[in-house]
Amino acid sequence: MLNQQMNAHIAEAAAFIREKTALSPEIGLIMGSGLGVLGDHLEEPVVNPYHDIPHFPISTVEGHAGELLIGRLSGRIVVLMRGRFHMYEGYGPELTAFPVRVMKALGVRALLVTNAAGGINLDFASGNLMLISDHINLTGRNPLIGPNDDSLGVRFPDMSEAYSKRLREVAKEIASMQGFALKEGVYAGLLGPSYETPAEIRMLRTLGADAVGMSTVAEVIAARHSGIEVVGISCITNMASGILDQPLSHEEVMETAERVKSRFLGLVTSLISKM
Repeated sequence: MLNQQMNAHIAEAAAFIREKTALSPEIGLIMGSGLGVLGDHLEEPVVNPYHDIPHFPISTVEGHAGELLIGRLSGRIVVLMRGRFHMYEGYGPELTAFPVRVMKALGVRALLVTNAAGGINLDFASGNLMLISDHINLTGRNPLIGPNDDSLGVRFPDMSEAYSKRLREVAKEIASMQGFALKEGVYAGLLGPSYETPAEIRMLRTLGADAVGMSTVAEVIAARHSGIEVVGISCITNMASGILDQPLSHEEVMETAERVKSRFLGLVTSLISKM
């Protein structure tokens, strides 16, 4: 997308959202498969279906409600995506990251991304929550490809701290106070939509990945390009291909997300108050 057109689309989407509420969000939240339950805890939320927002794609995946909410949560004003966009749905990386650009235009300074992921680390188990320390972008795509617009960010953004050390320490302290062990590891982002083969999982483990999924990396790249501080949490909803003697399914992903939602909500709501 040409930069001039991109800027126009960002401005139009942000203007539409501002017309719906006087609240100015400071924190952005992107909820992955089965994790949109956080949206139920916003105070007096303004709900914008994606299909109403100019230039927003439409979420087509089960477990992604397709709504942008603005309201108060844990004493902060937040904008929450209940469902995200994936490249495997046919969207380019610049469109999967488009909502992050709009969040920046609305005033967001910090972003919490969540996802459902397959566990690669053999010390993990289904139902664990993993703090993302870093990622490996194996999609072969990047939302910054093409002419750079200096008003959005620098041409070559630094990714040495894609996920904020400060916010990771805060998250670990919260988990300790709440009495559970928060895993920490590297997230591998693949294109999808097919699950990985056992051979691919062995390769990813060799590369240093602890969990694998089909989202997040484009959003985080765009956020860091925009100067937004990022913290990420993966819900390990299944062990990756070849680790257990059972097939993988999206139903298992949704069932596990439902099972761990109370722990997830406790961690995230406390984290938001301290971001």
